[in-house]
Amino acid sequence: MTVKGDVAHDTDSPATSSPGADSHADEVLAAQWHQLMRDYTRMSCALDRALSAHDLTSSEFEVLEQLARAGADGLRMADLAERVHLSQSALSRLVARLERDGLAARSMCANDRRSVFTTITEEGGRRYLVARPTQRAVLRAESAGCRVGEYLCGEE
Repeated sequence: MTVKGDVAHDTDSPATSSPGADSHADEVLAAQWHQLMRDYTRMSCALDRALSAHDLTSSEFEVLEQLARAGADGLRMADLAERVHLSQSALSRLVARLERDGLAARSMCANDRRSVFTTITEEGGRRYLVARPTQRAVLRAESAGCRVGEYLCGEE
């Protein structure tokens, strides 16, 4: 497999010999991808609706969950970005909102001034714990209507 730009090309596939020709396996893969995106979007919207009762978005909840799991030491912003699948820029804006609302705090690393650590505040921990049952209930309810088992476990 070779990569040009952001697109991977299978140089051994017959599909590369005639432009626009997809193999059956490619069509199945594309259909699975579209189903995954539909399920993800539906679940994300349901999470955002439910978590709004706690004045949180699903992305804010995810950041608070990662910070709560990290404990008192918090996480470097770069590590947090990897865990929540946000760009550095998007994460920085999100954490700034959490900071403004008193839910998170940022500090410079004493040993490396290039590193910024983010921690959850006491209020952030409280809001996270109150919102967690709502998030878990939505995950249970919404995953019942999709093929999450296939995505996560390879089940058919």
